[in-house]
Amino acid sequence: MLRIKNRLVSTLAICVLMSFSAHAKLTVFAAASMTNVLEQVKASYLKLHPKEEIDFSFASSSVLARQISQGAPADIFISASQKWMDFLAKQNAIELKTRVNLVQNTLVMIAPKNSKIESVKLENPQWQANLKESYLAVGDPAHVPAGKYAQQALTSLNQWQAVQEKLARANNVRAALALVEQGEAPLGIVYGTDATASQKVKVVAIFPANSHAPIEYPATIVAGHHNQESQTFLDYLTSDEAKQIFIQAGFAVK
Repeated sequence: MLRIKNRLVSTLAICVLMSFSAHAKLTVFAAASMTNVLEQVKASYLKLHPKEEIDFSFASSSVLARQISQGAPADIFISASQKWMDFLAKQNAIELKTRVNLVQNTLVMIAPKNSKIESVKLENPQWQANLKESYLAVGDPAHVPAGKYAQQALTSLNQWQAVQEKLARANNVRAALALVEQGEAPLGIVYGTDATASQKVKVVAIFPANSHAPIEYPATIVAGHHNQESQTFLDYLTSDEAKQIFIQAGFAVK
């Protein structure tokens, strides 16, 4: 009876393992600015791997990095800033050998689609008059990468001091985009790809590339989560198929 019972337990254990392996599931933590494009990449990937499942958690890179450092169950992390990937690397929270730079982005100023503002000369501080009694929508420079890039760019143009008290500081770049989409802010600073993804805003200026640090998106497998499924998806993110999707969304790839 004992042997039969042990066999039954072993059989059940094998069935459970087979069930898990038949439905591999990945959890990807990614910068909010990658929301649209990663959903497209996922759809393309699942055509090749229909038995797998991929769940995304989109937020500011700083929020996600802190969650991972505290043990959040992420398999892959895609940051909009090298800073927050370095933050995790110092804590040995990522698989260093898997770290890659996926794409690059641009920084733009936007206005609502129906705004009378058609273009802004960034070097001329007169554009600030468009804010009137309102605010400039940005990701919070204290922790949101898009906001930090905005601060760098405005500082480079000698305009940070004049506008730093006129900021609507959003929790992530998509929240800043939403403020402009909804007409709650007459101007905002977001990534070029955010503007491309929206039908409710228009680009009124592009910040010079040399006015801020390069906007790079590093990706990696989280420590302890390096397996066939996570490596296969990370490899796909750098594939020619994925690169075309990123390019169509407005990202730059090497």
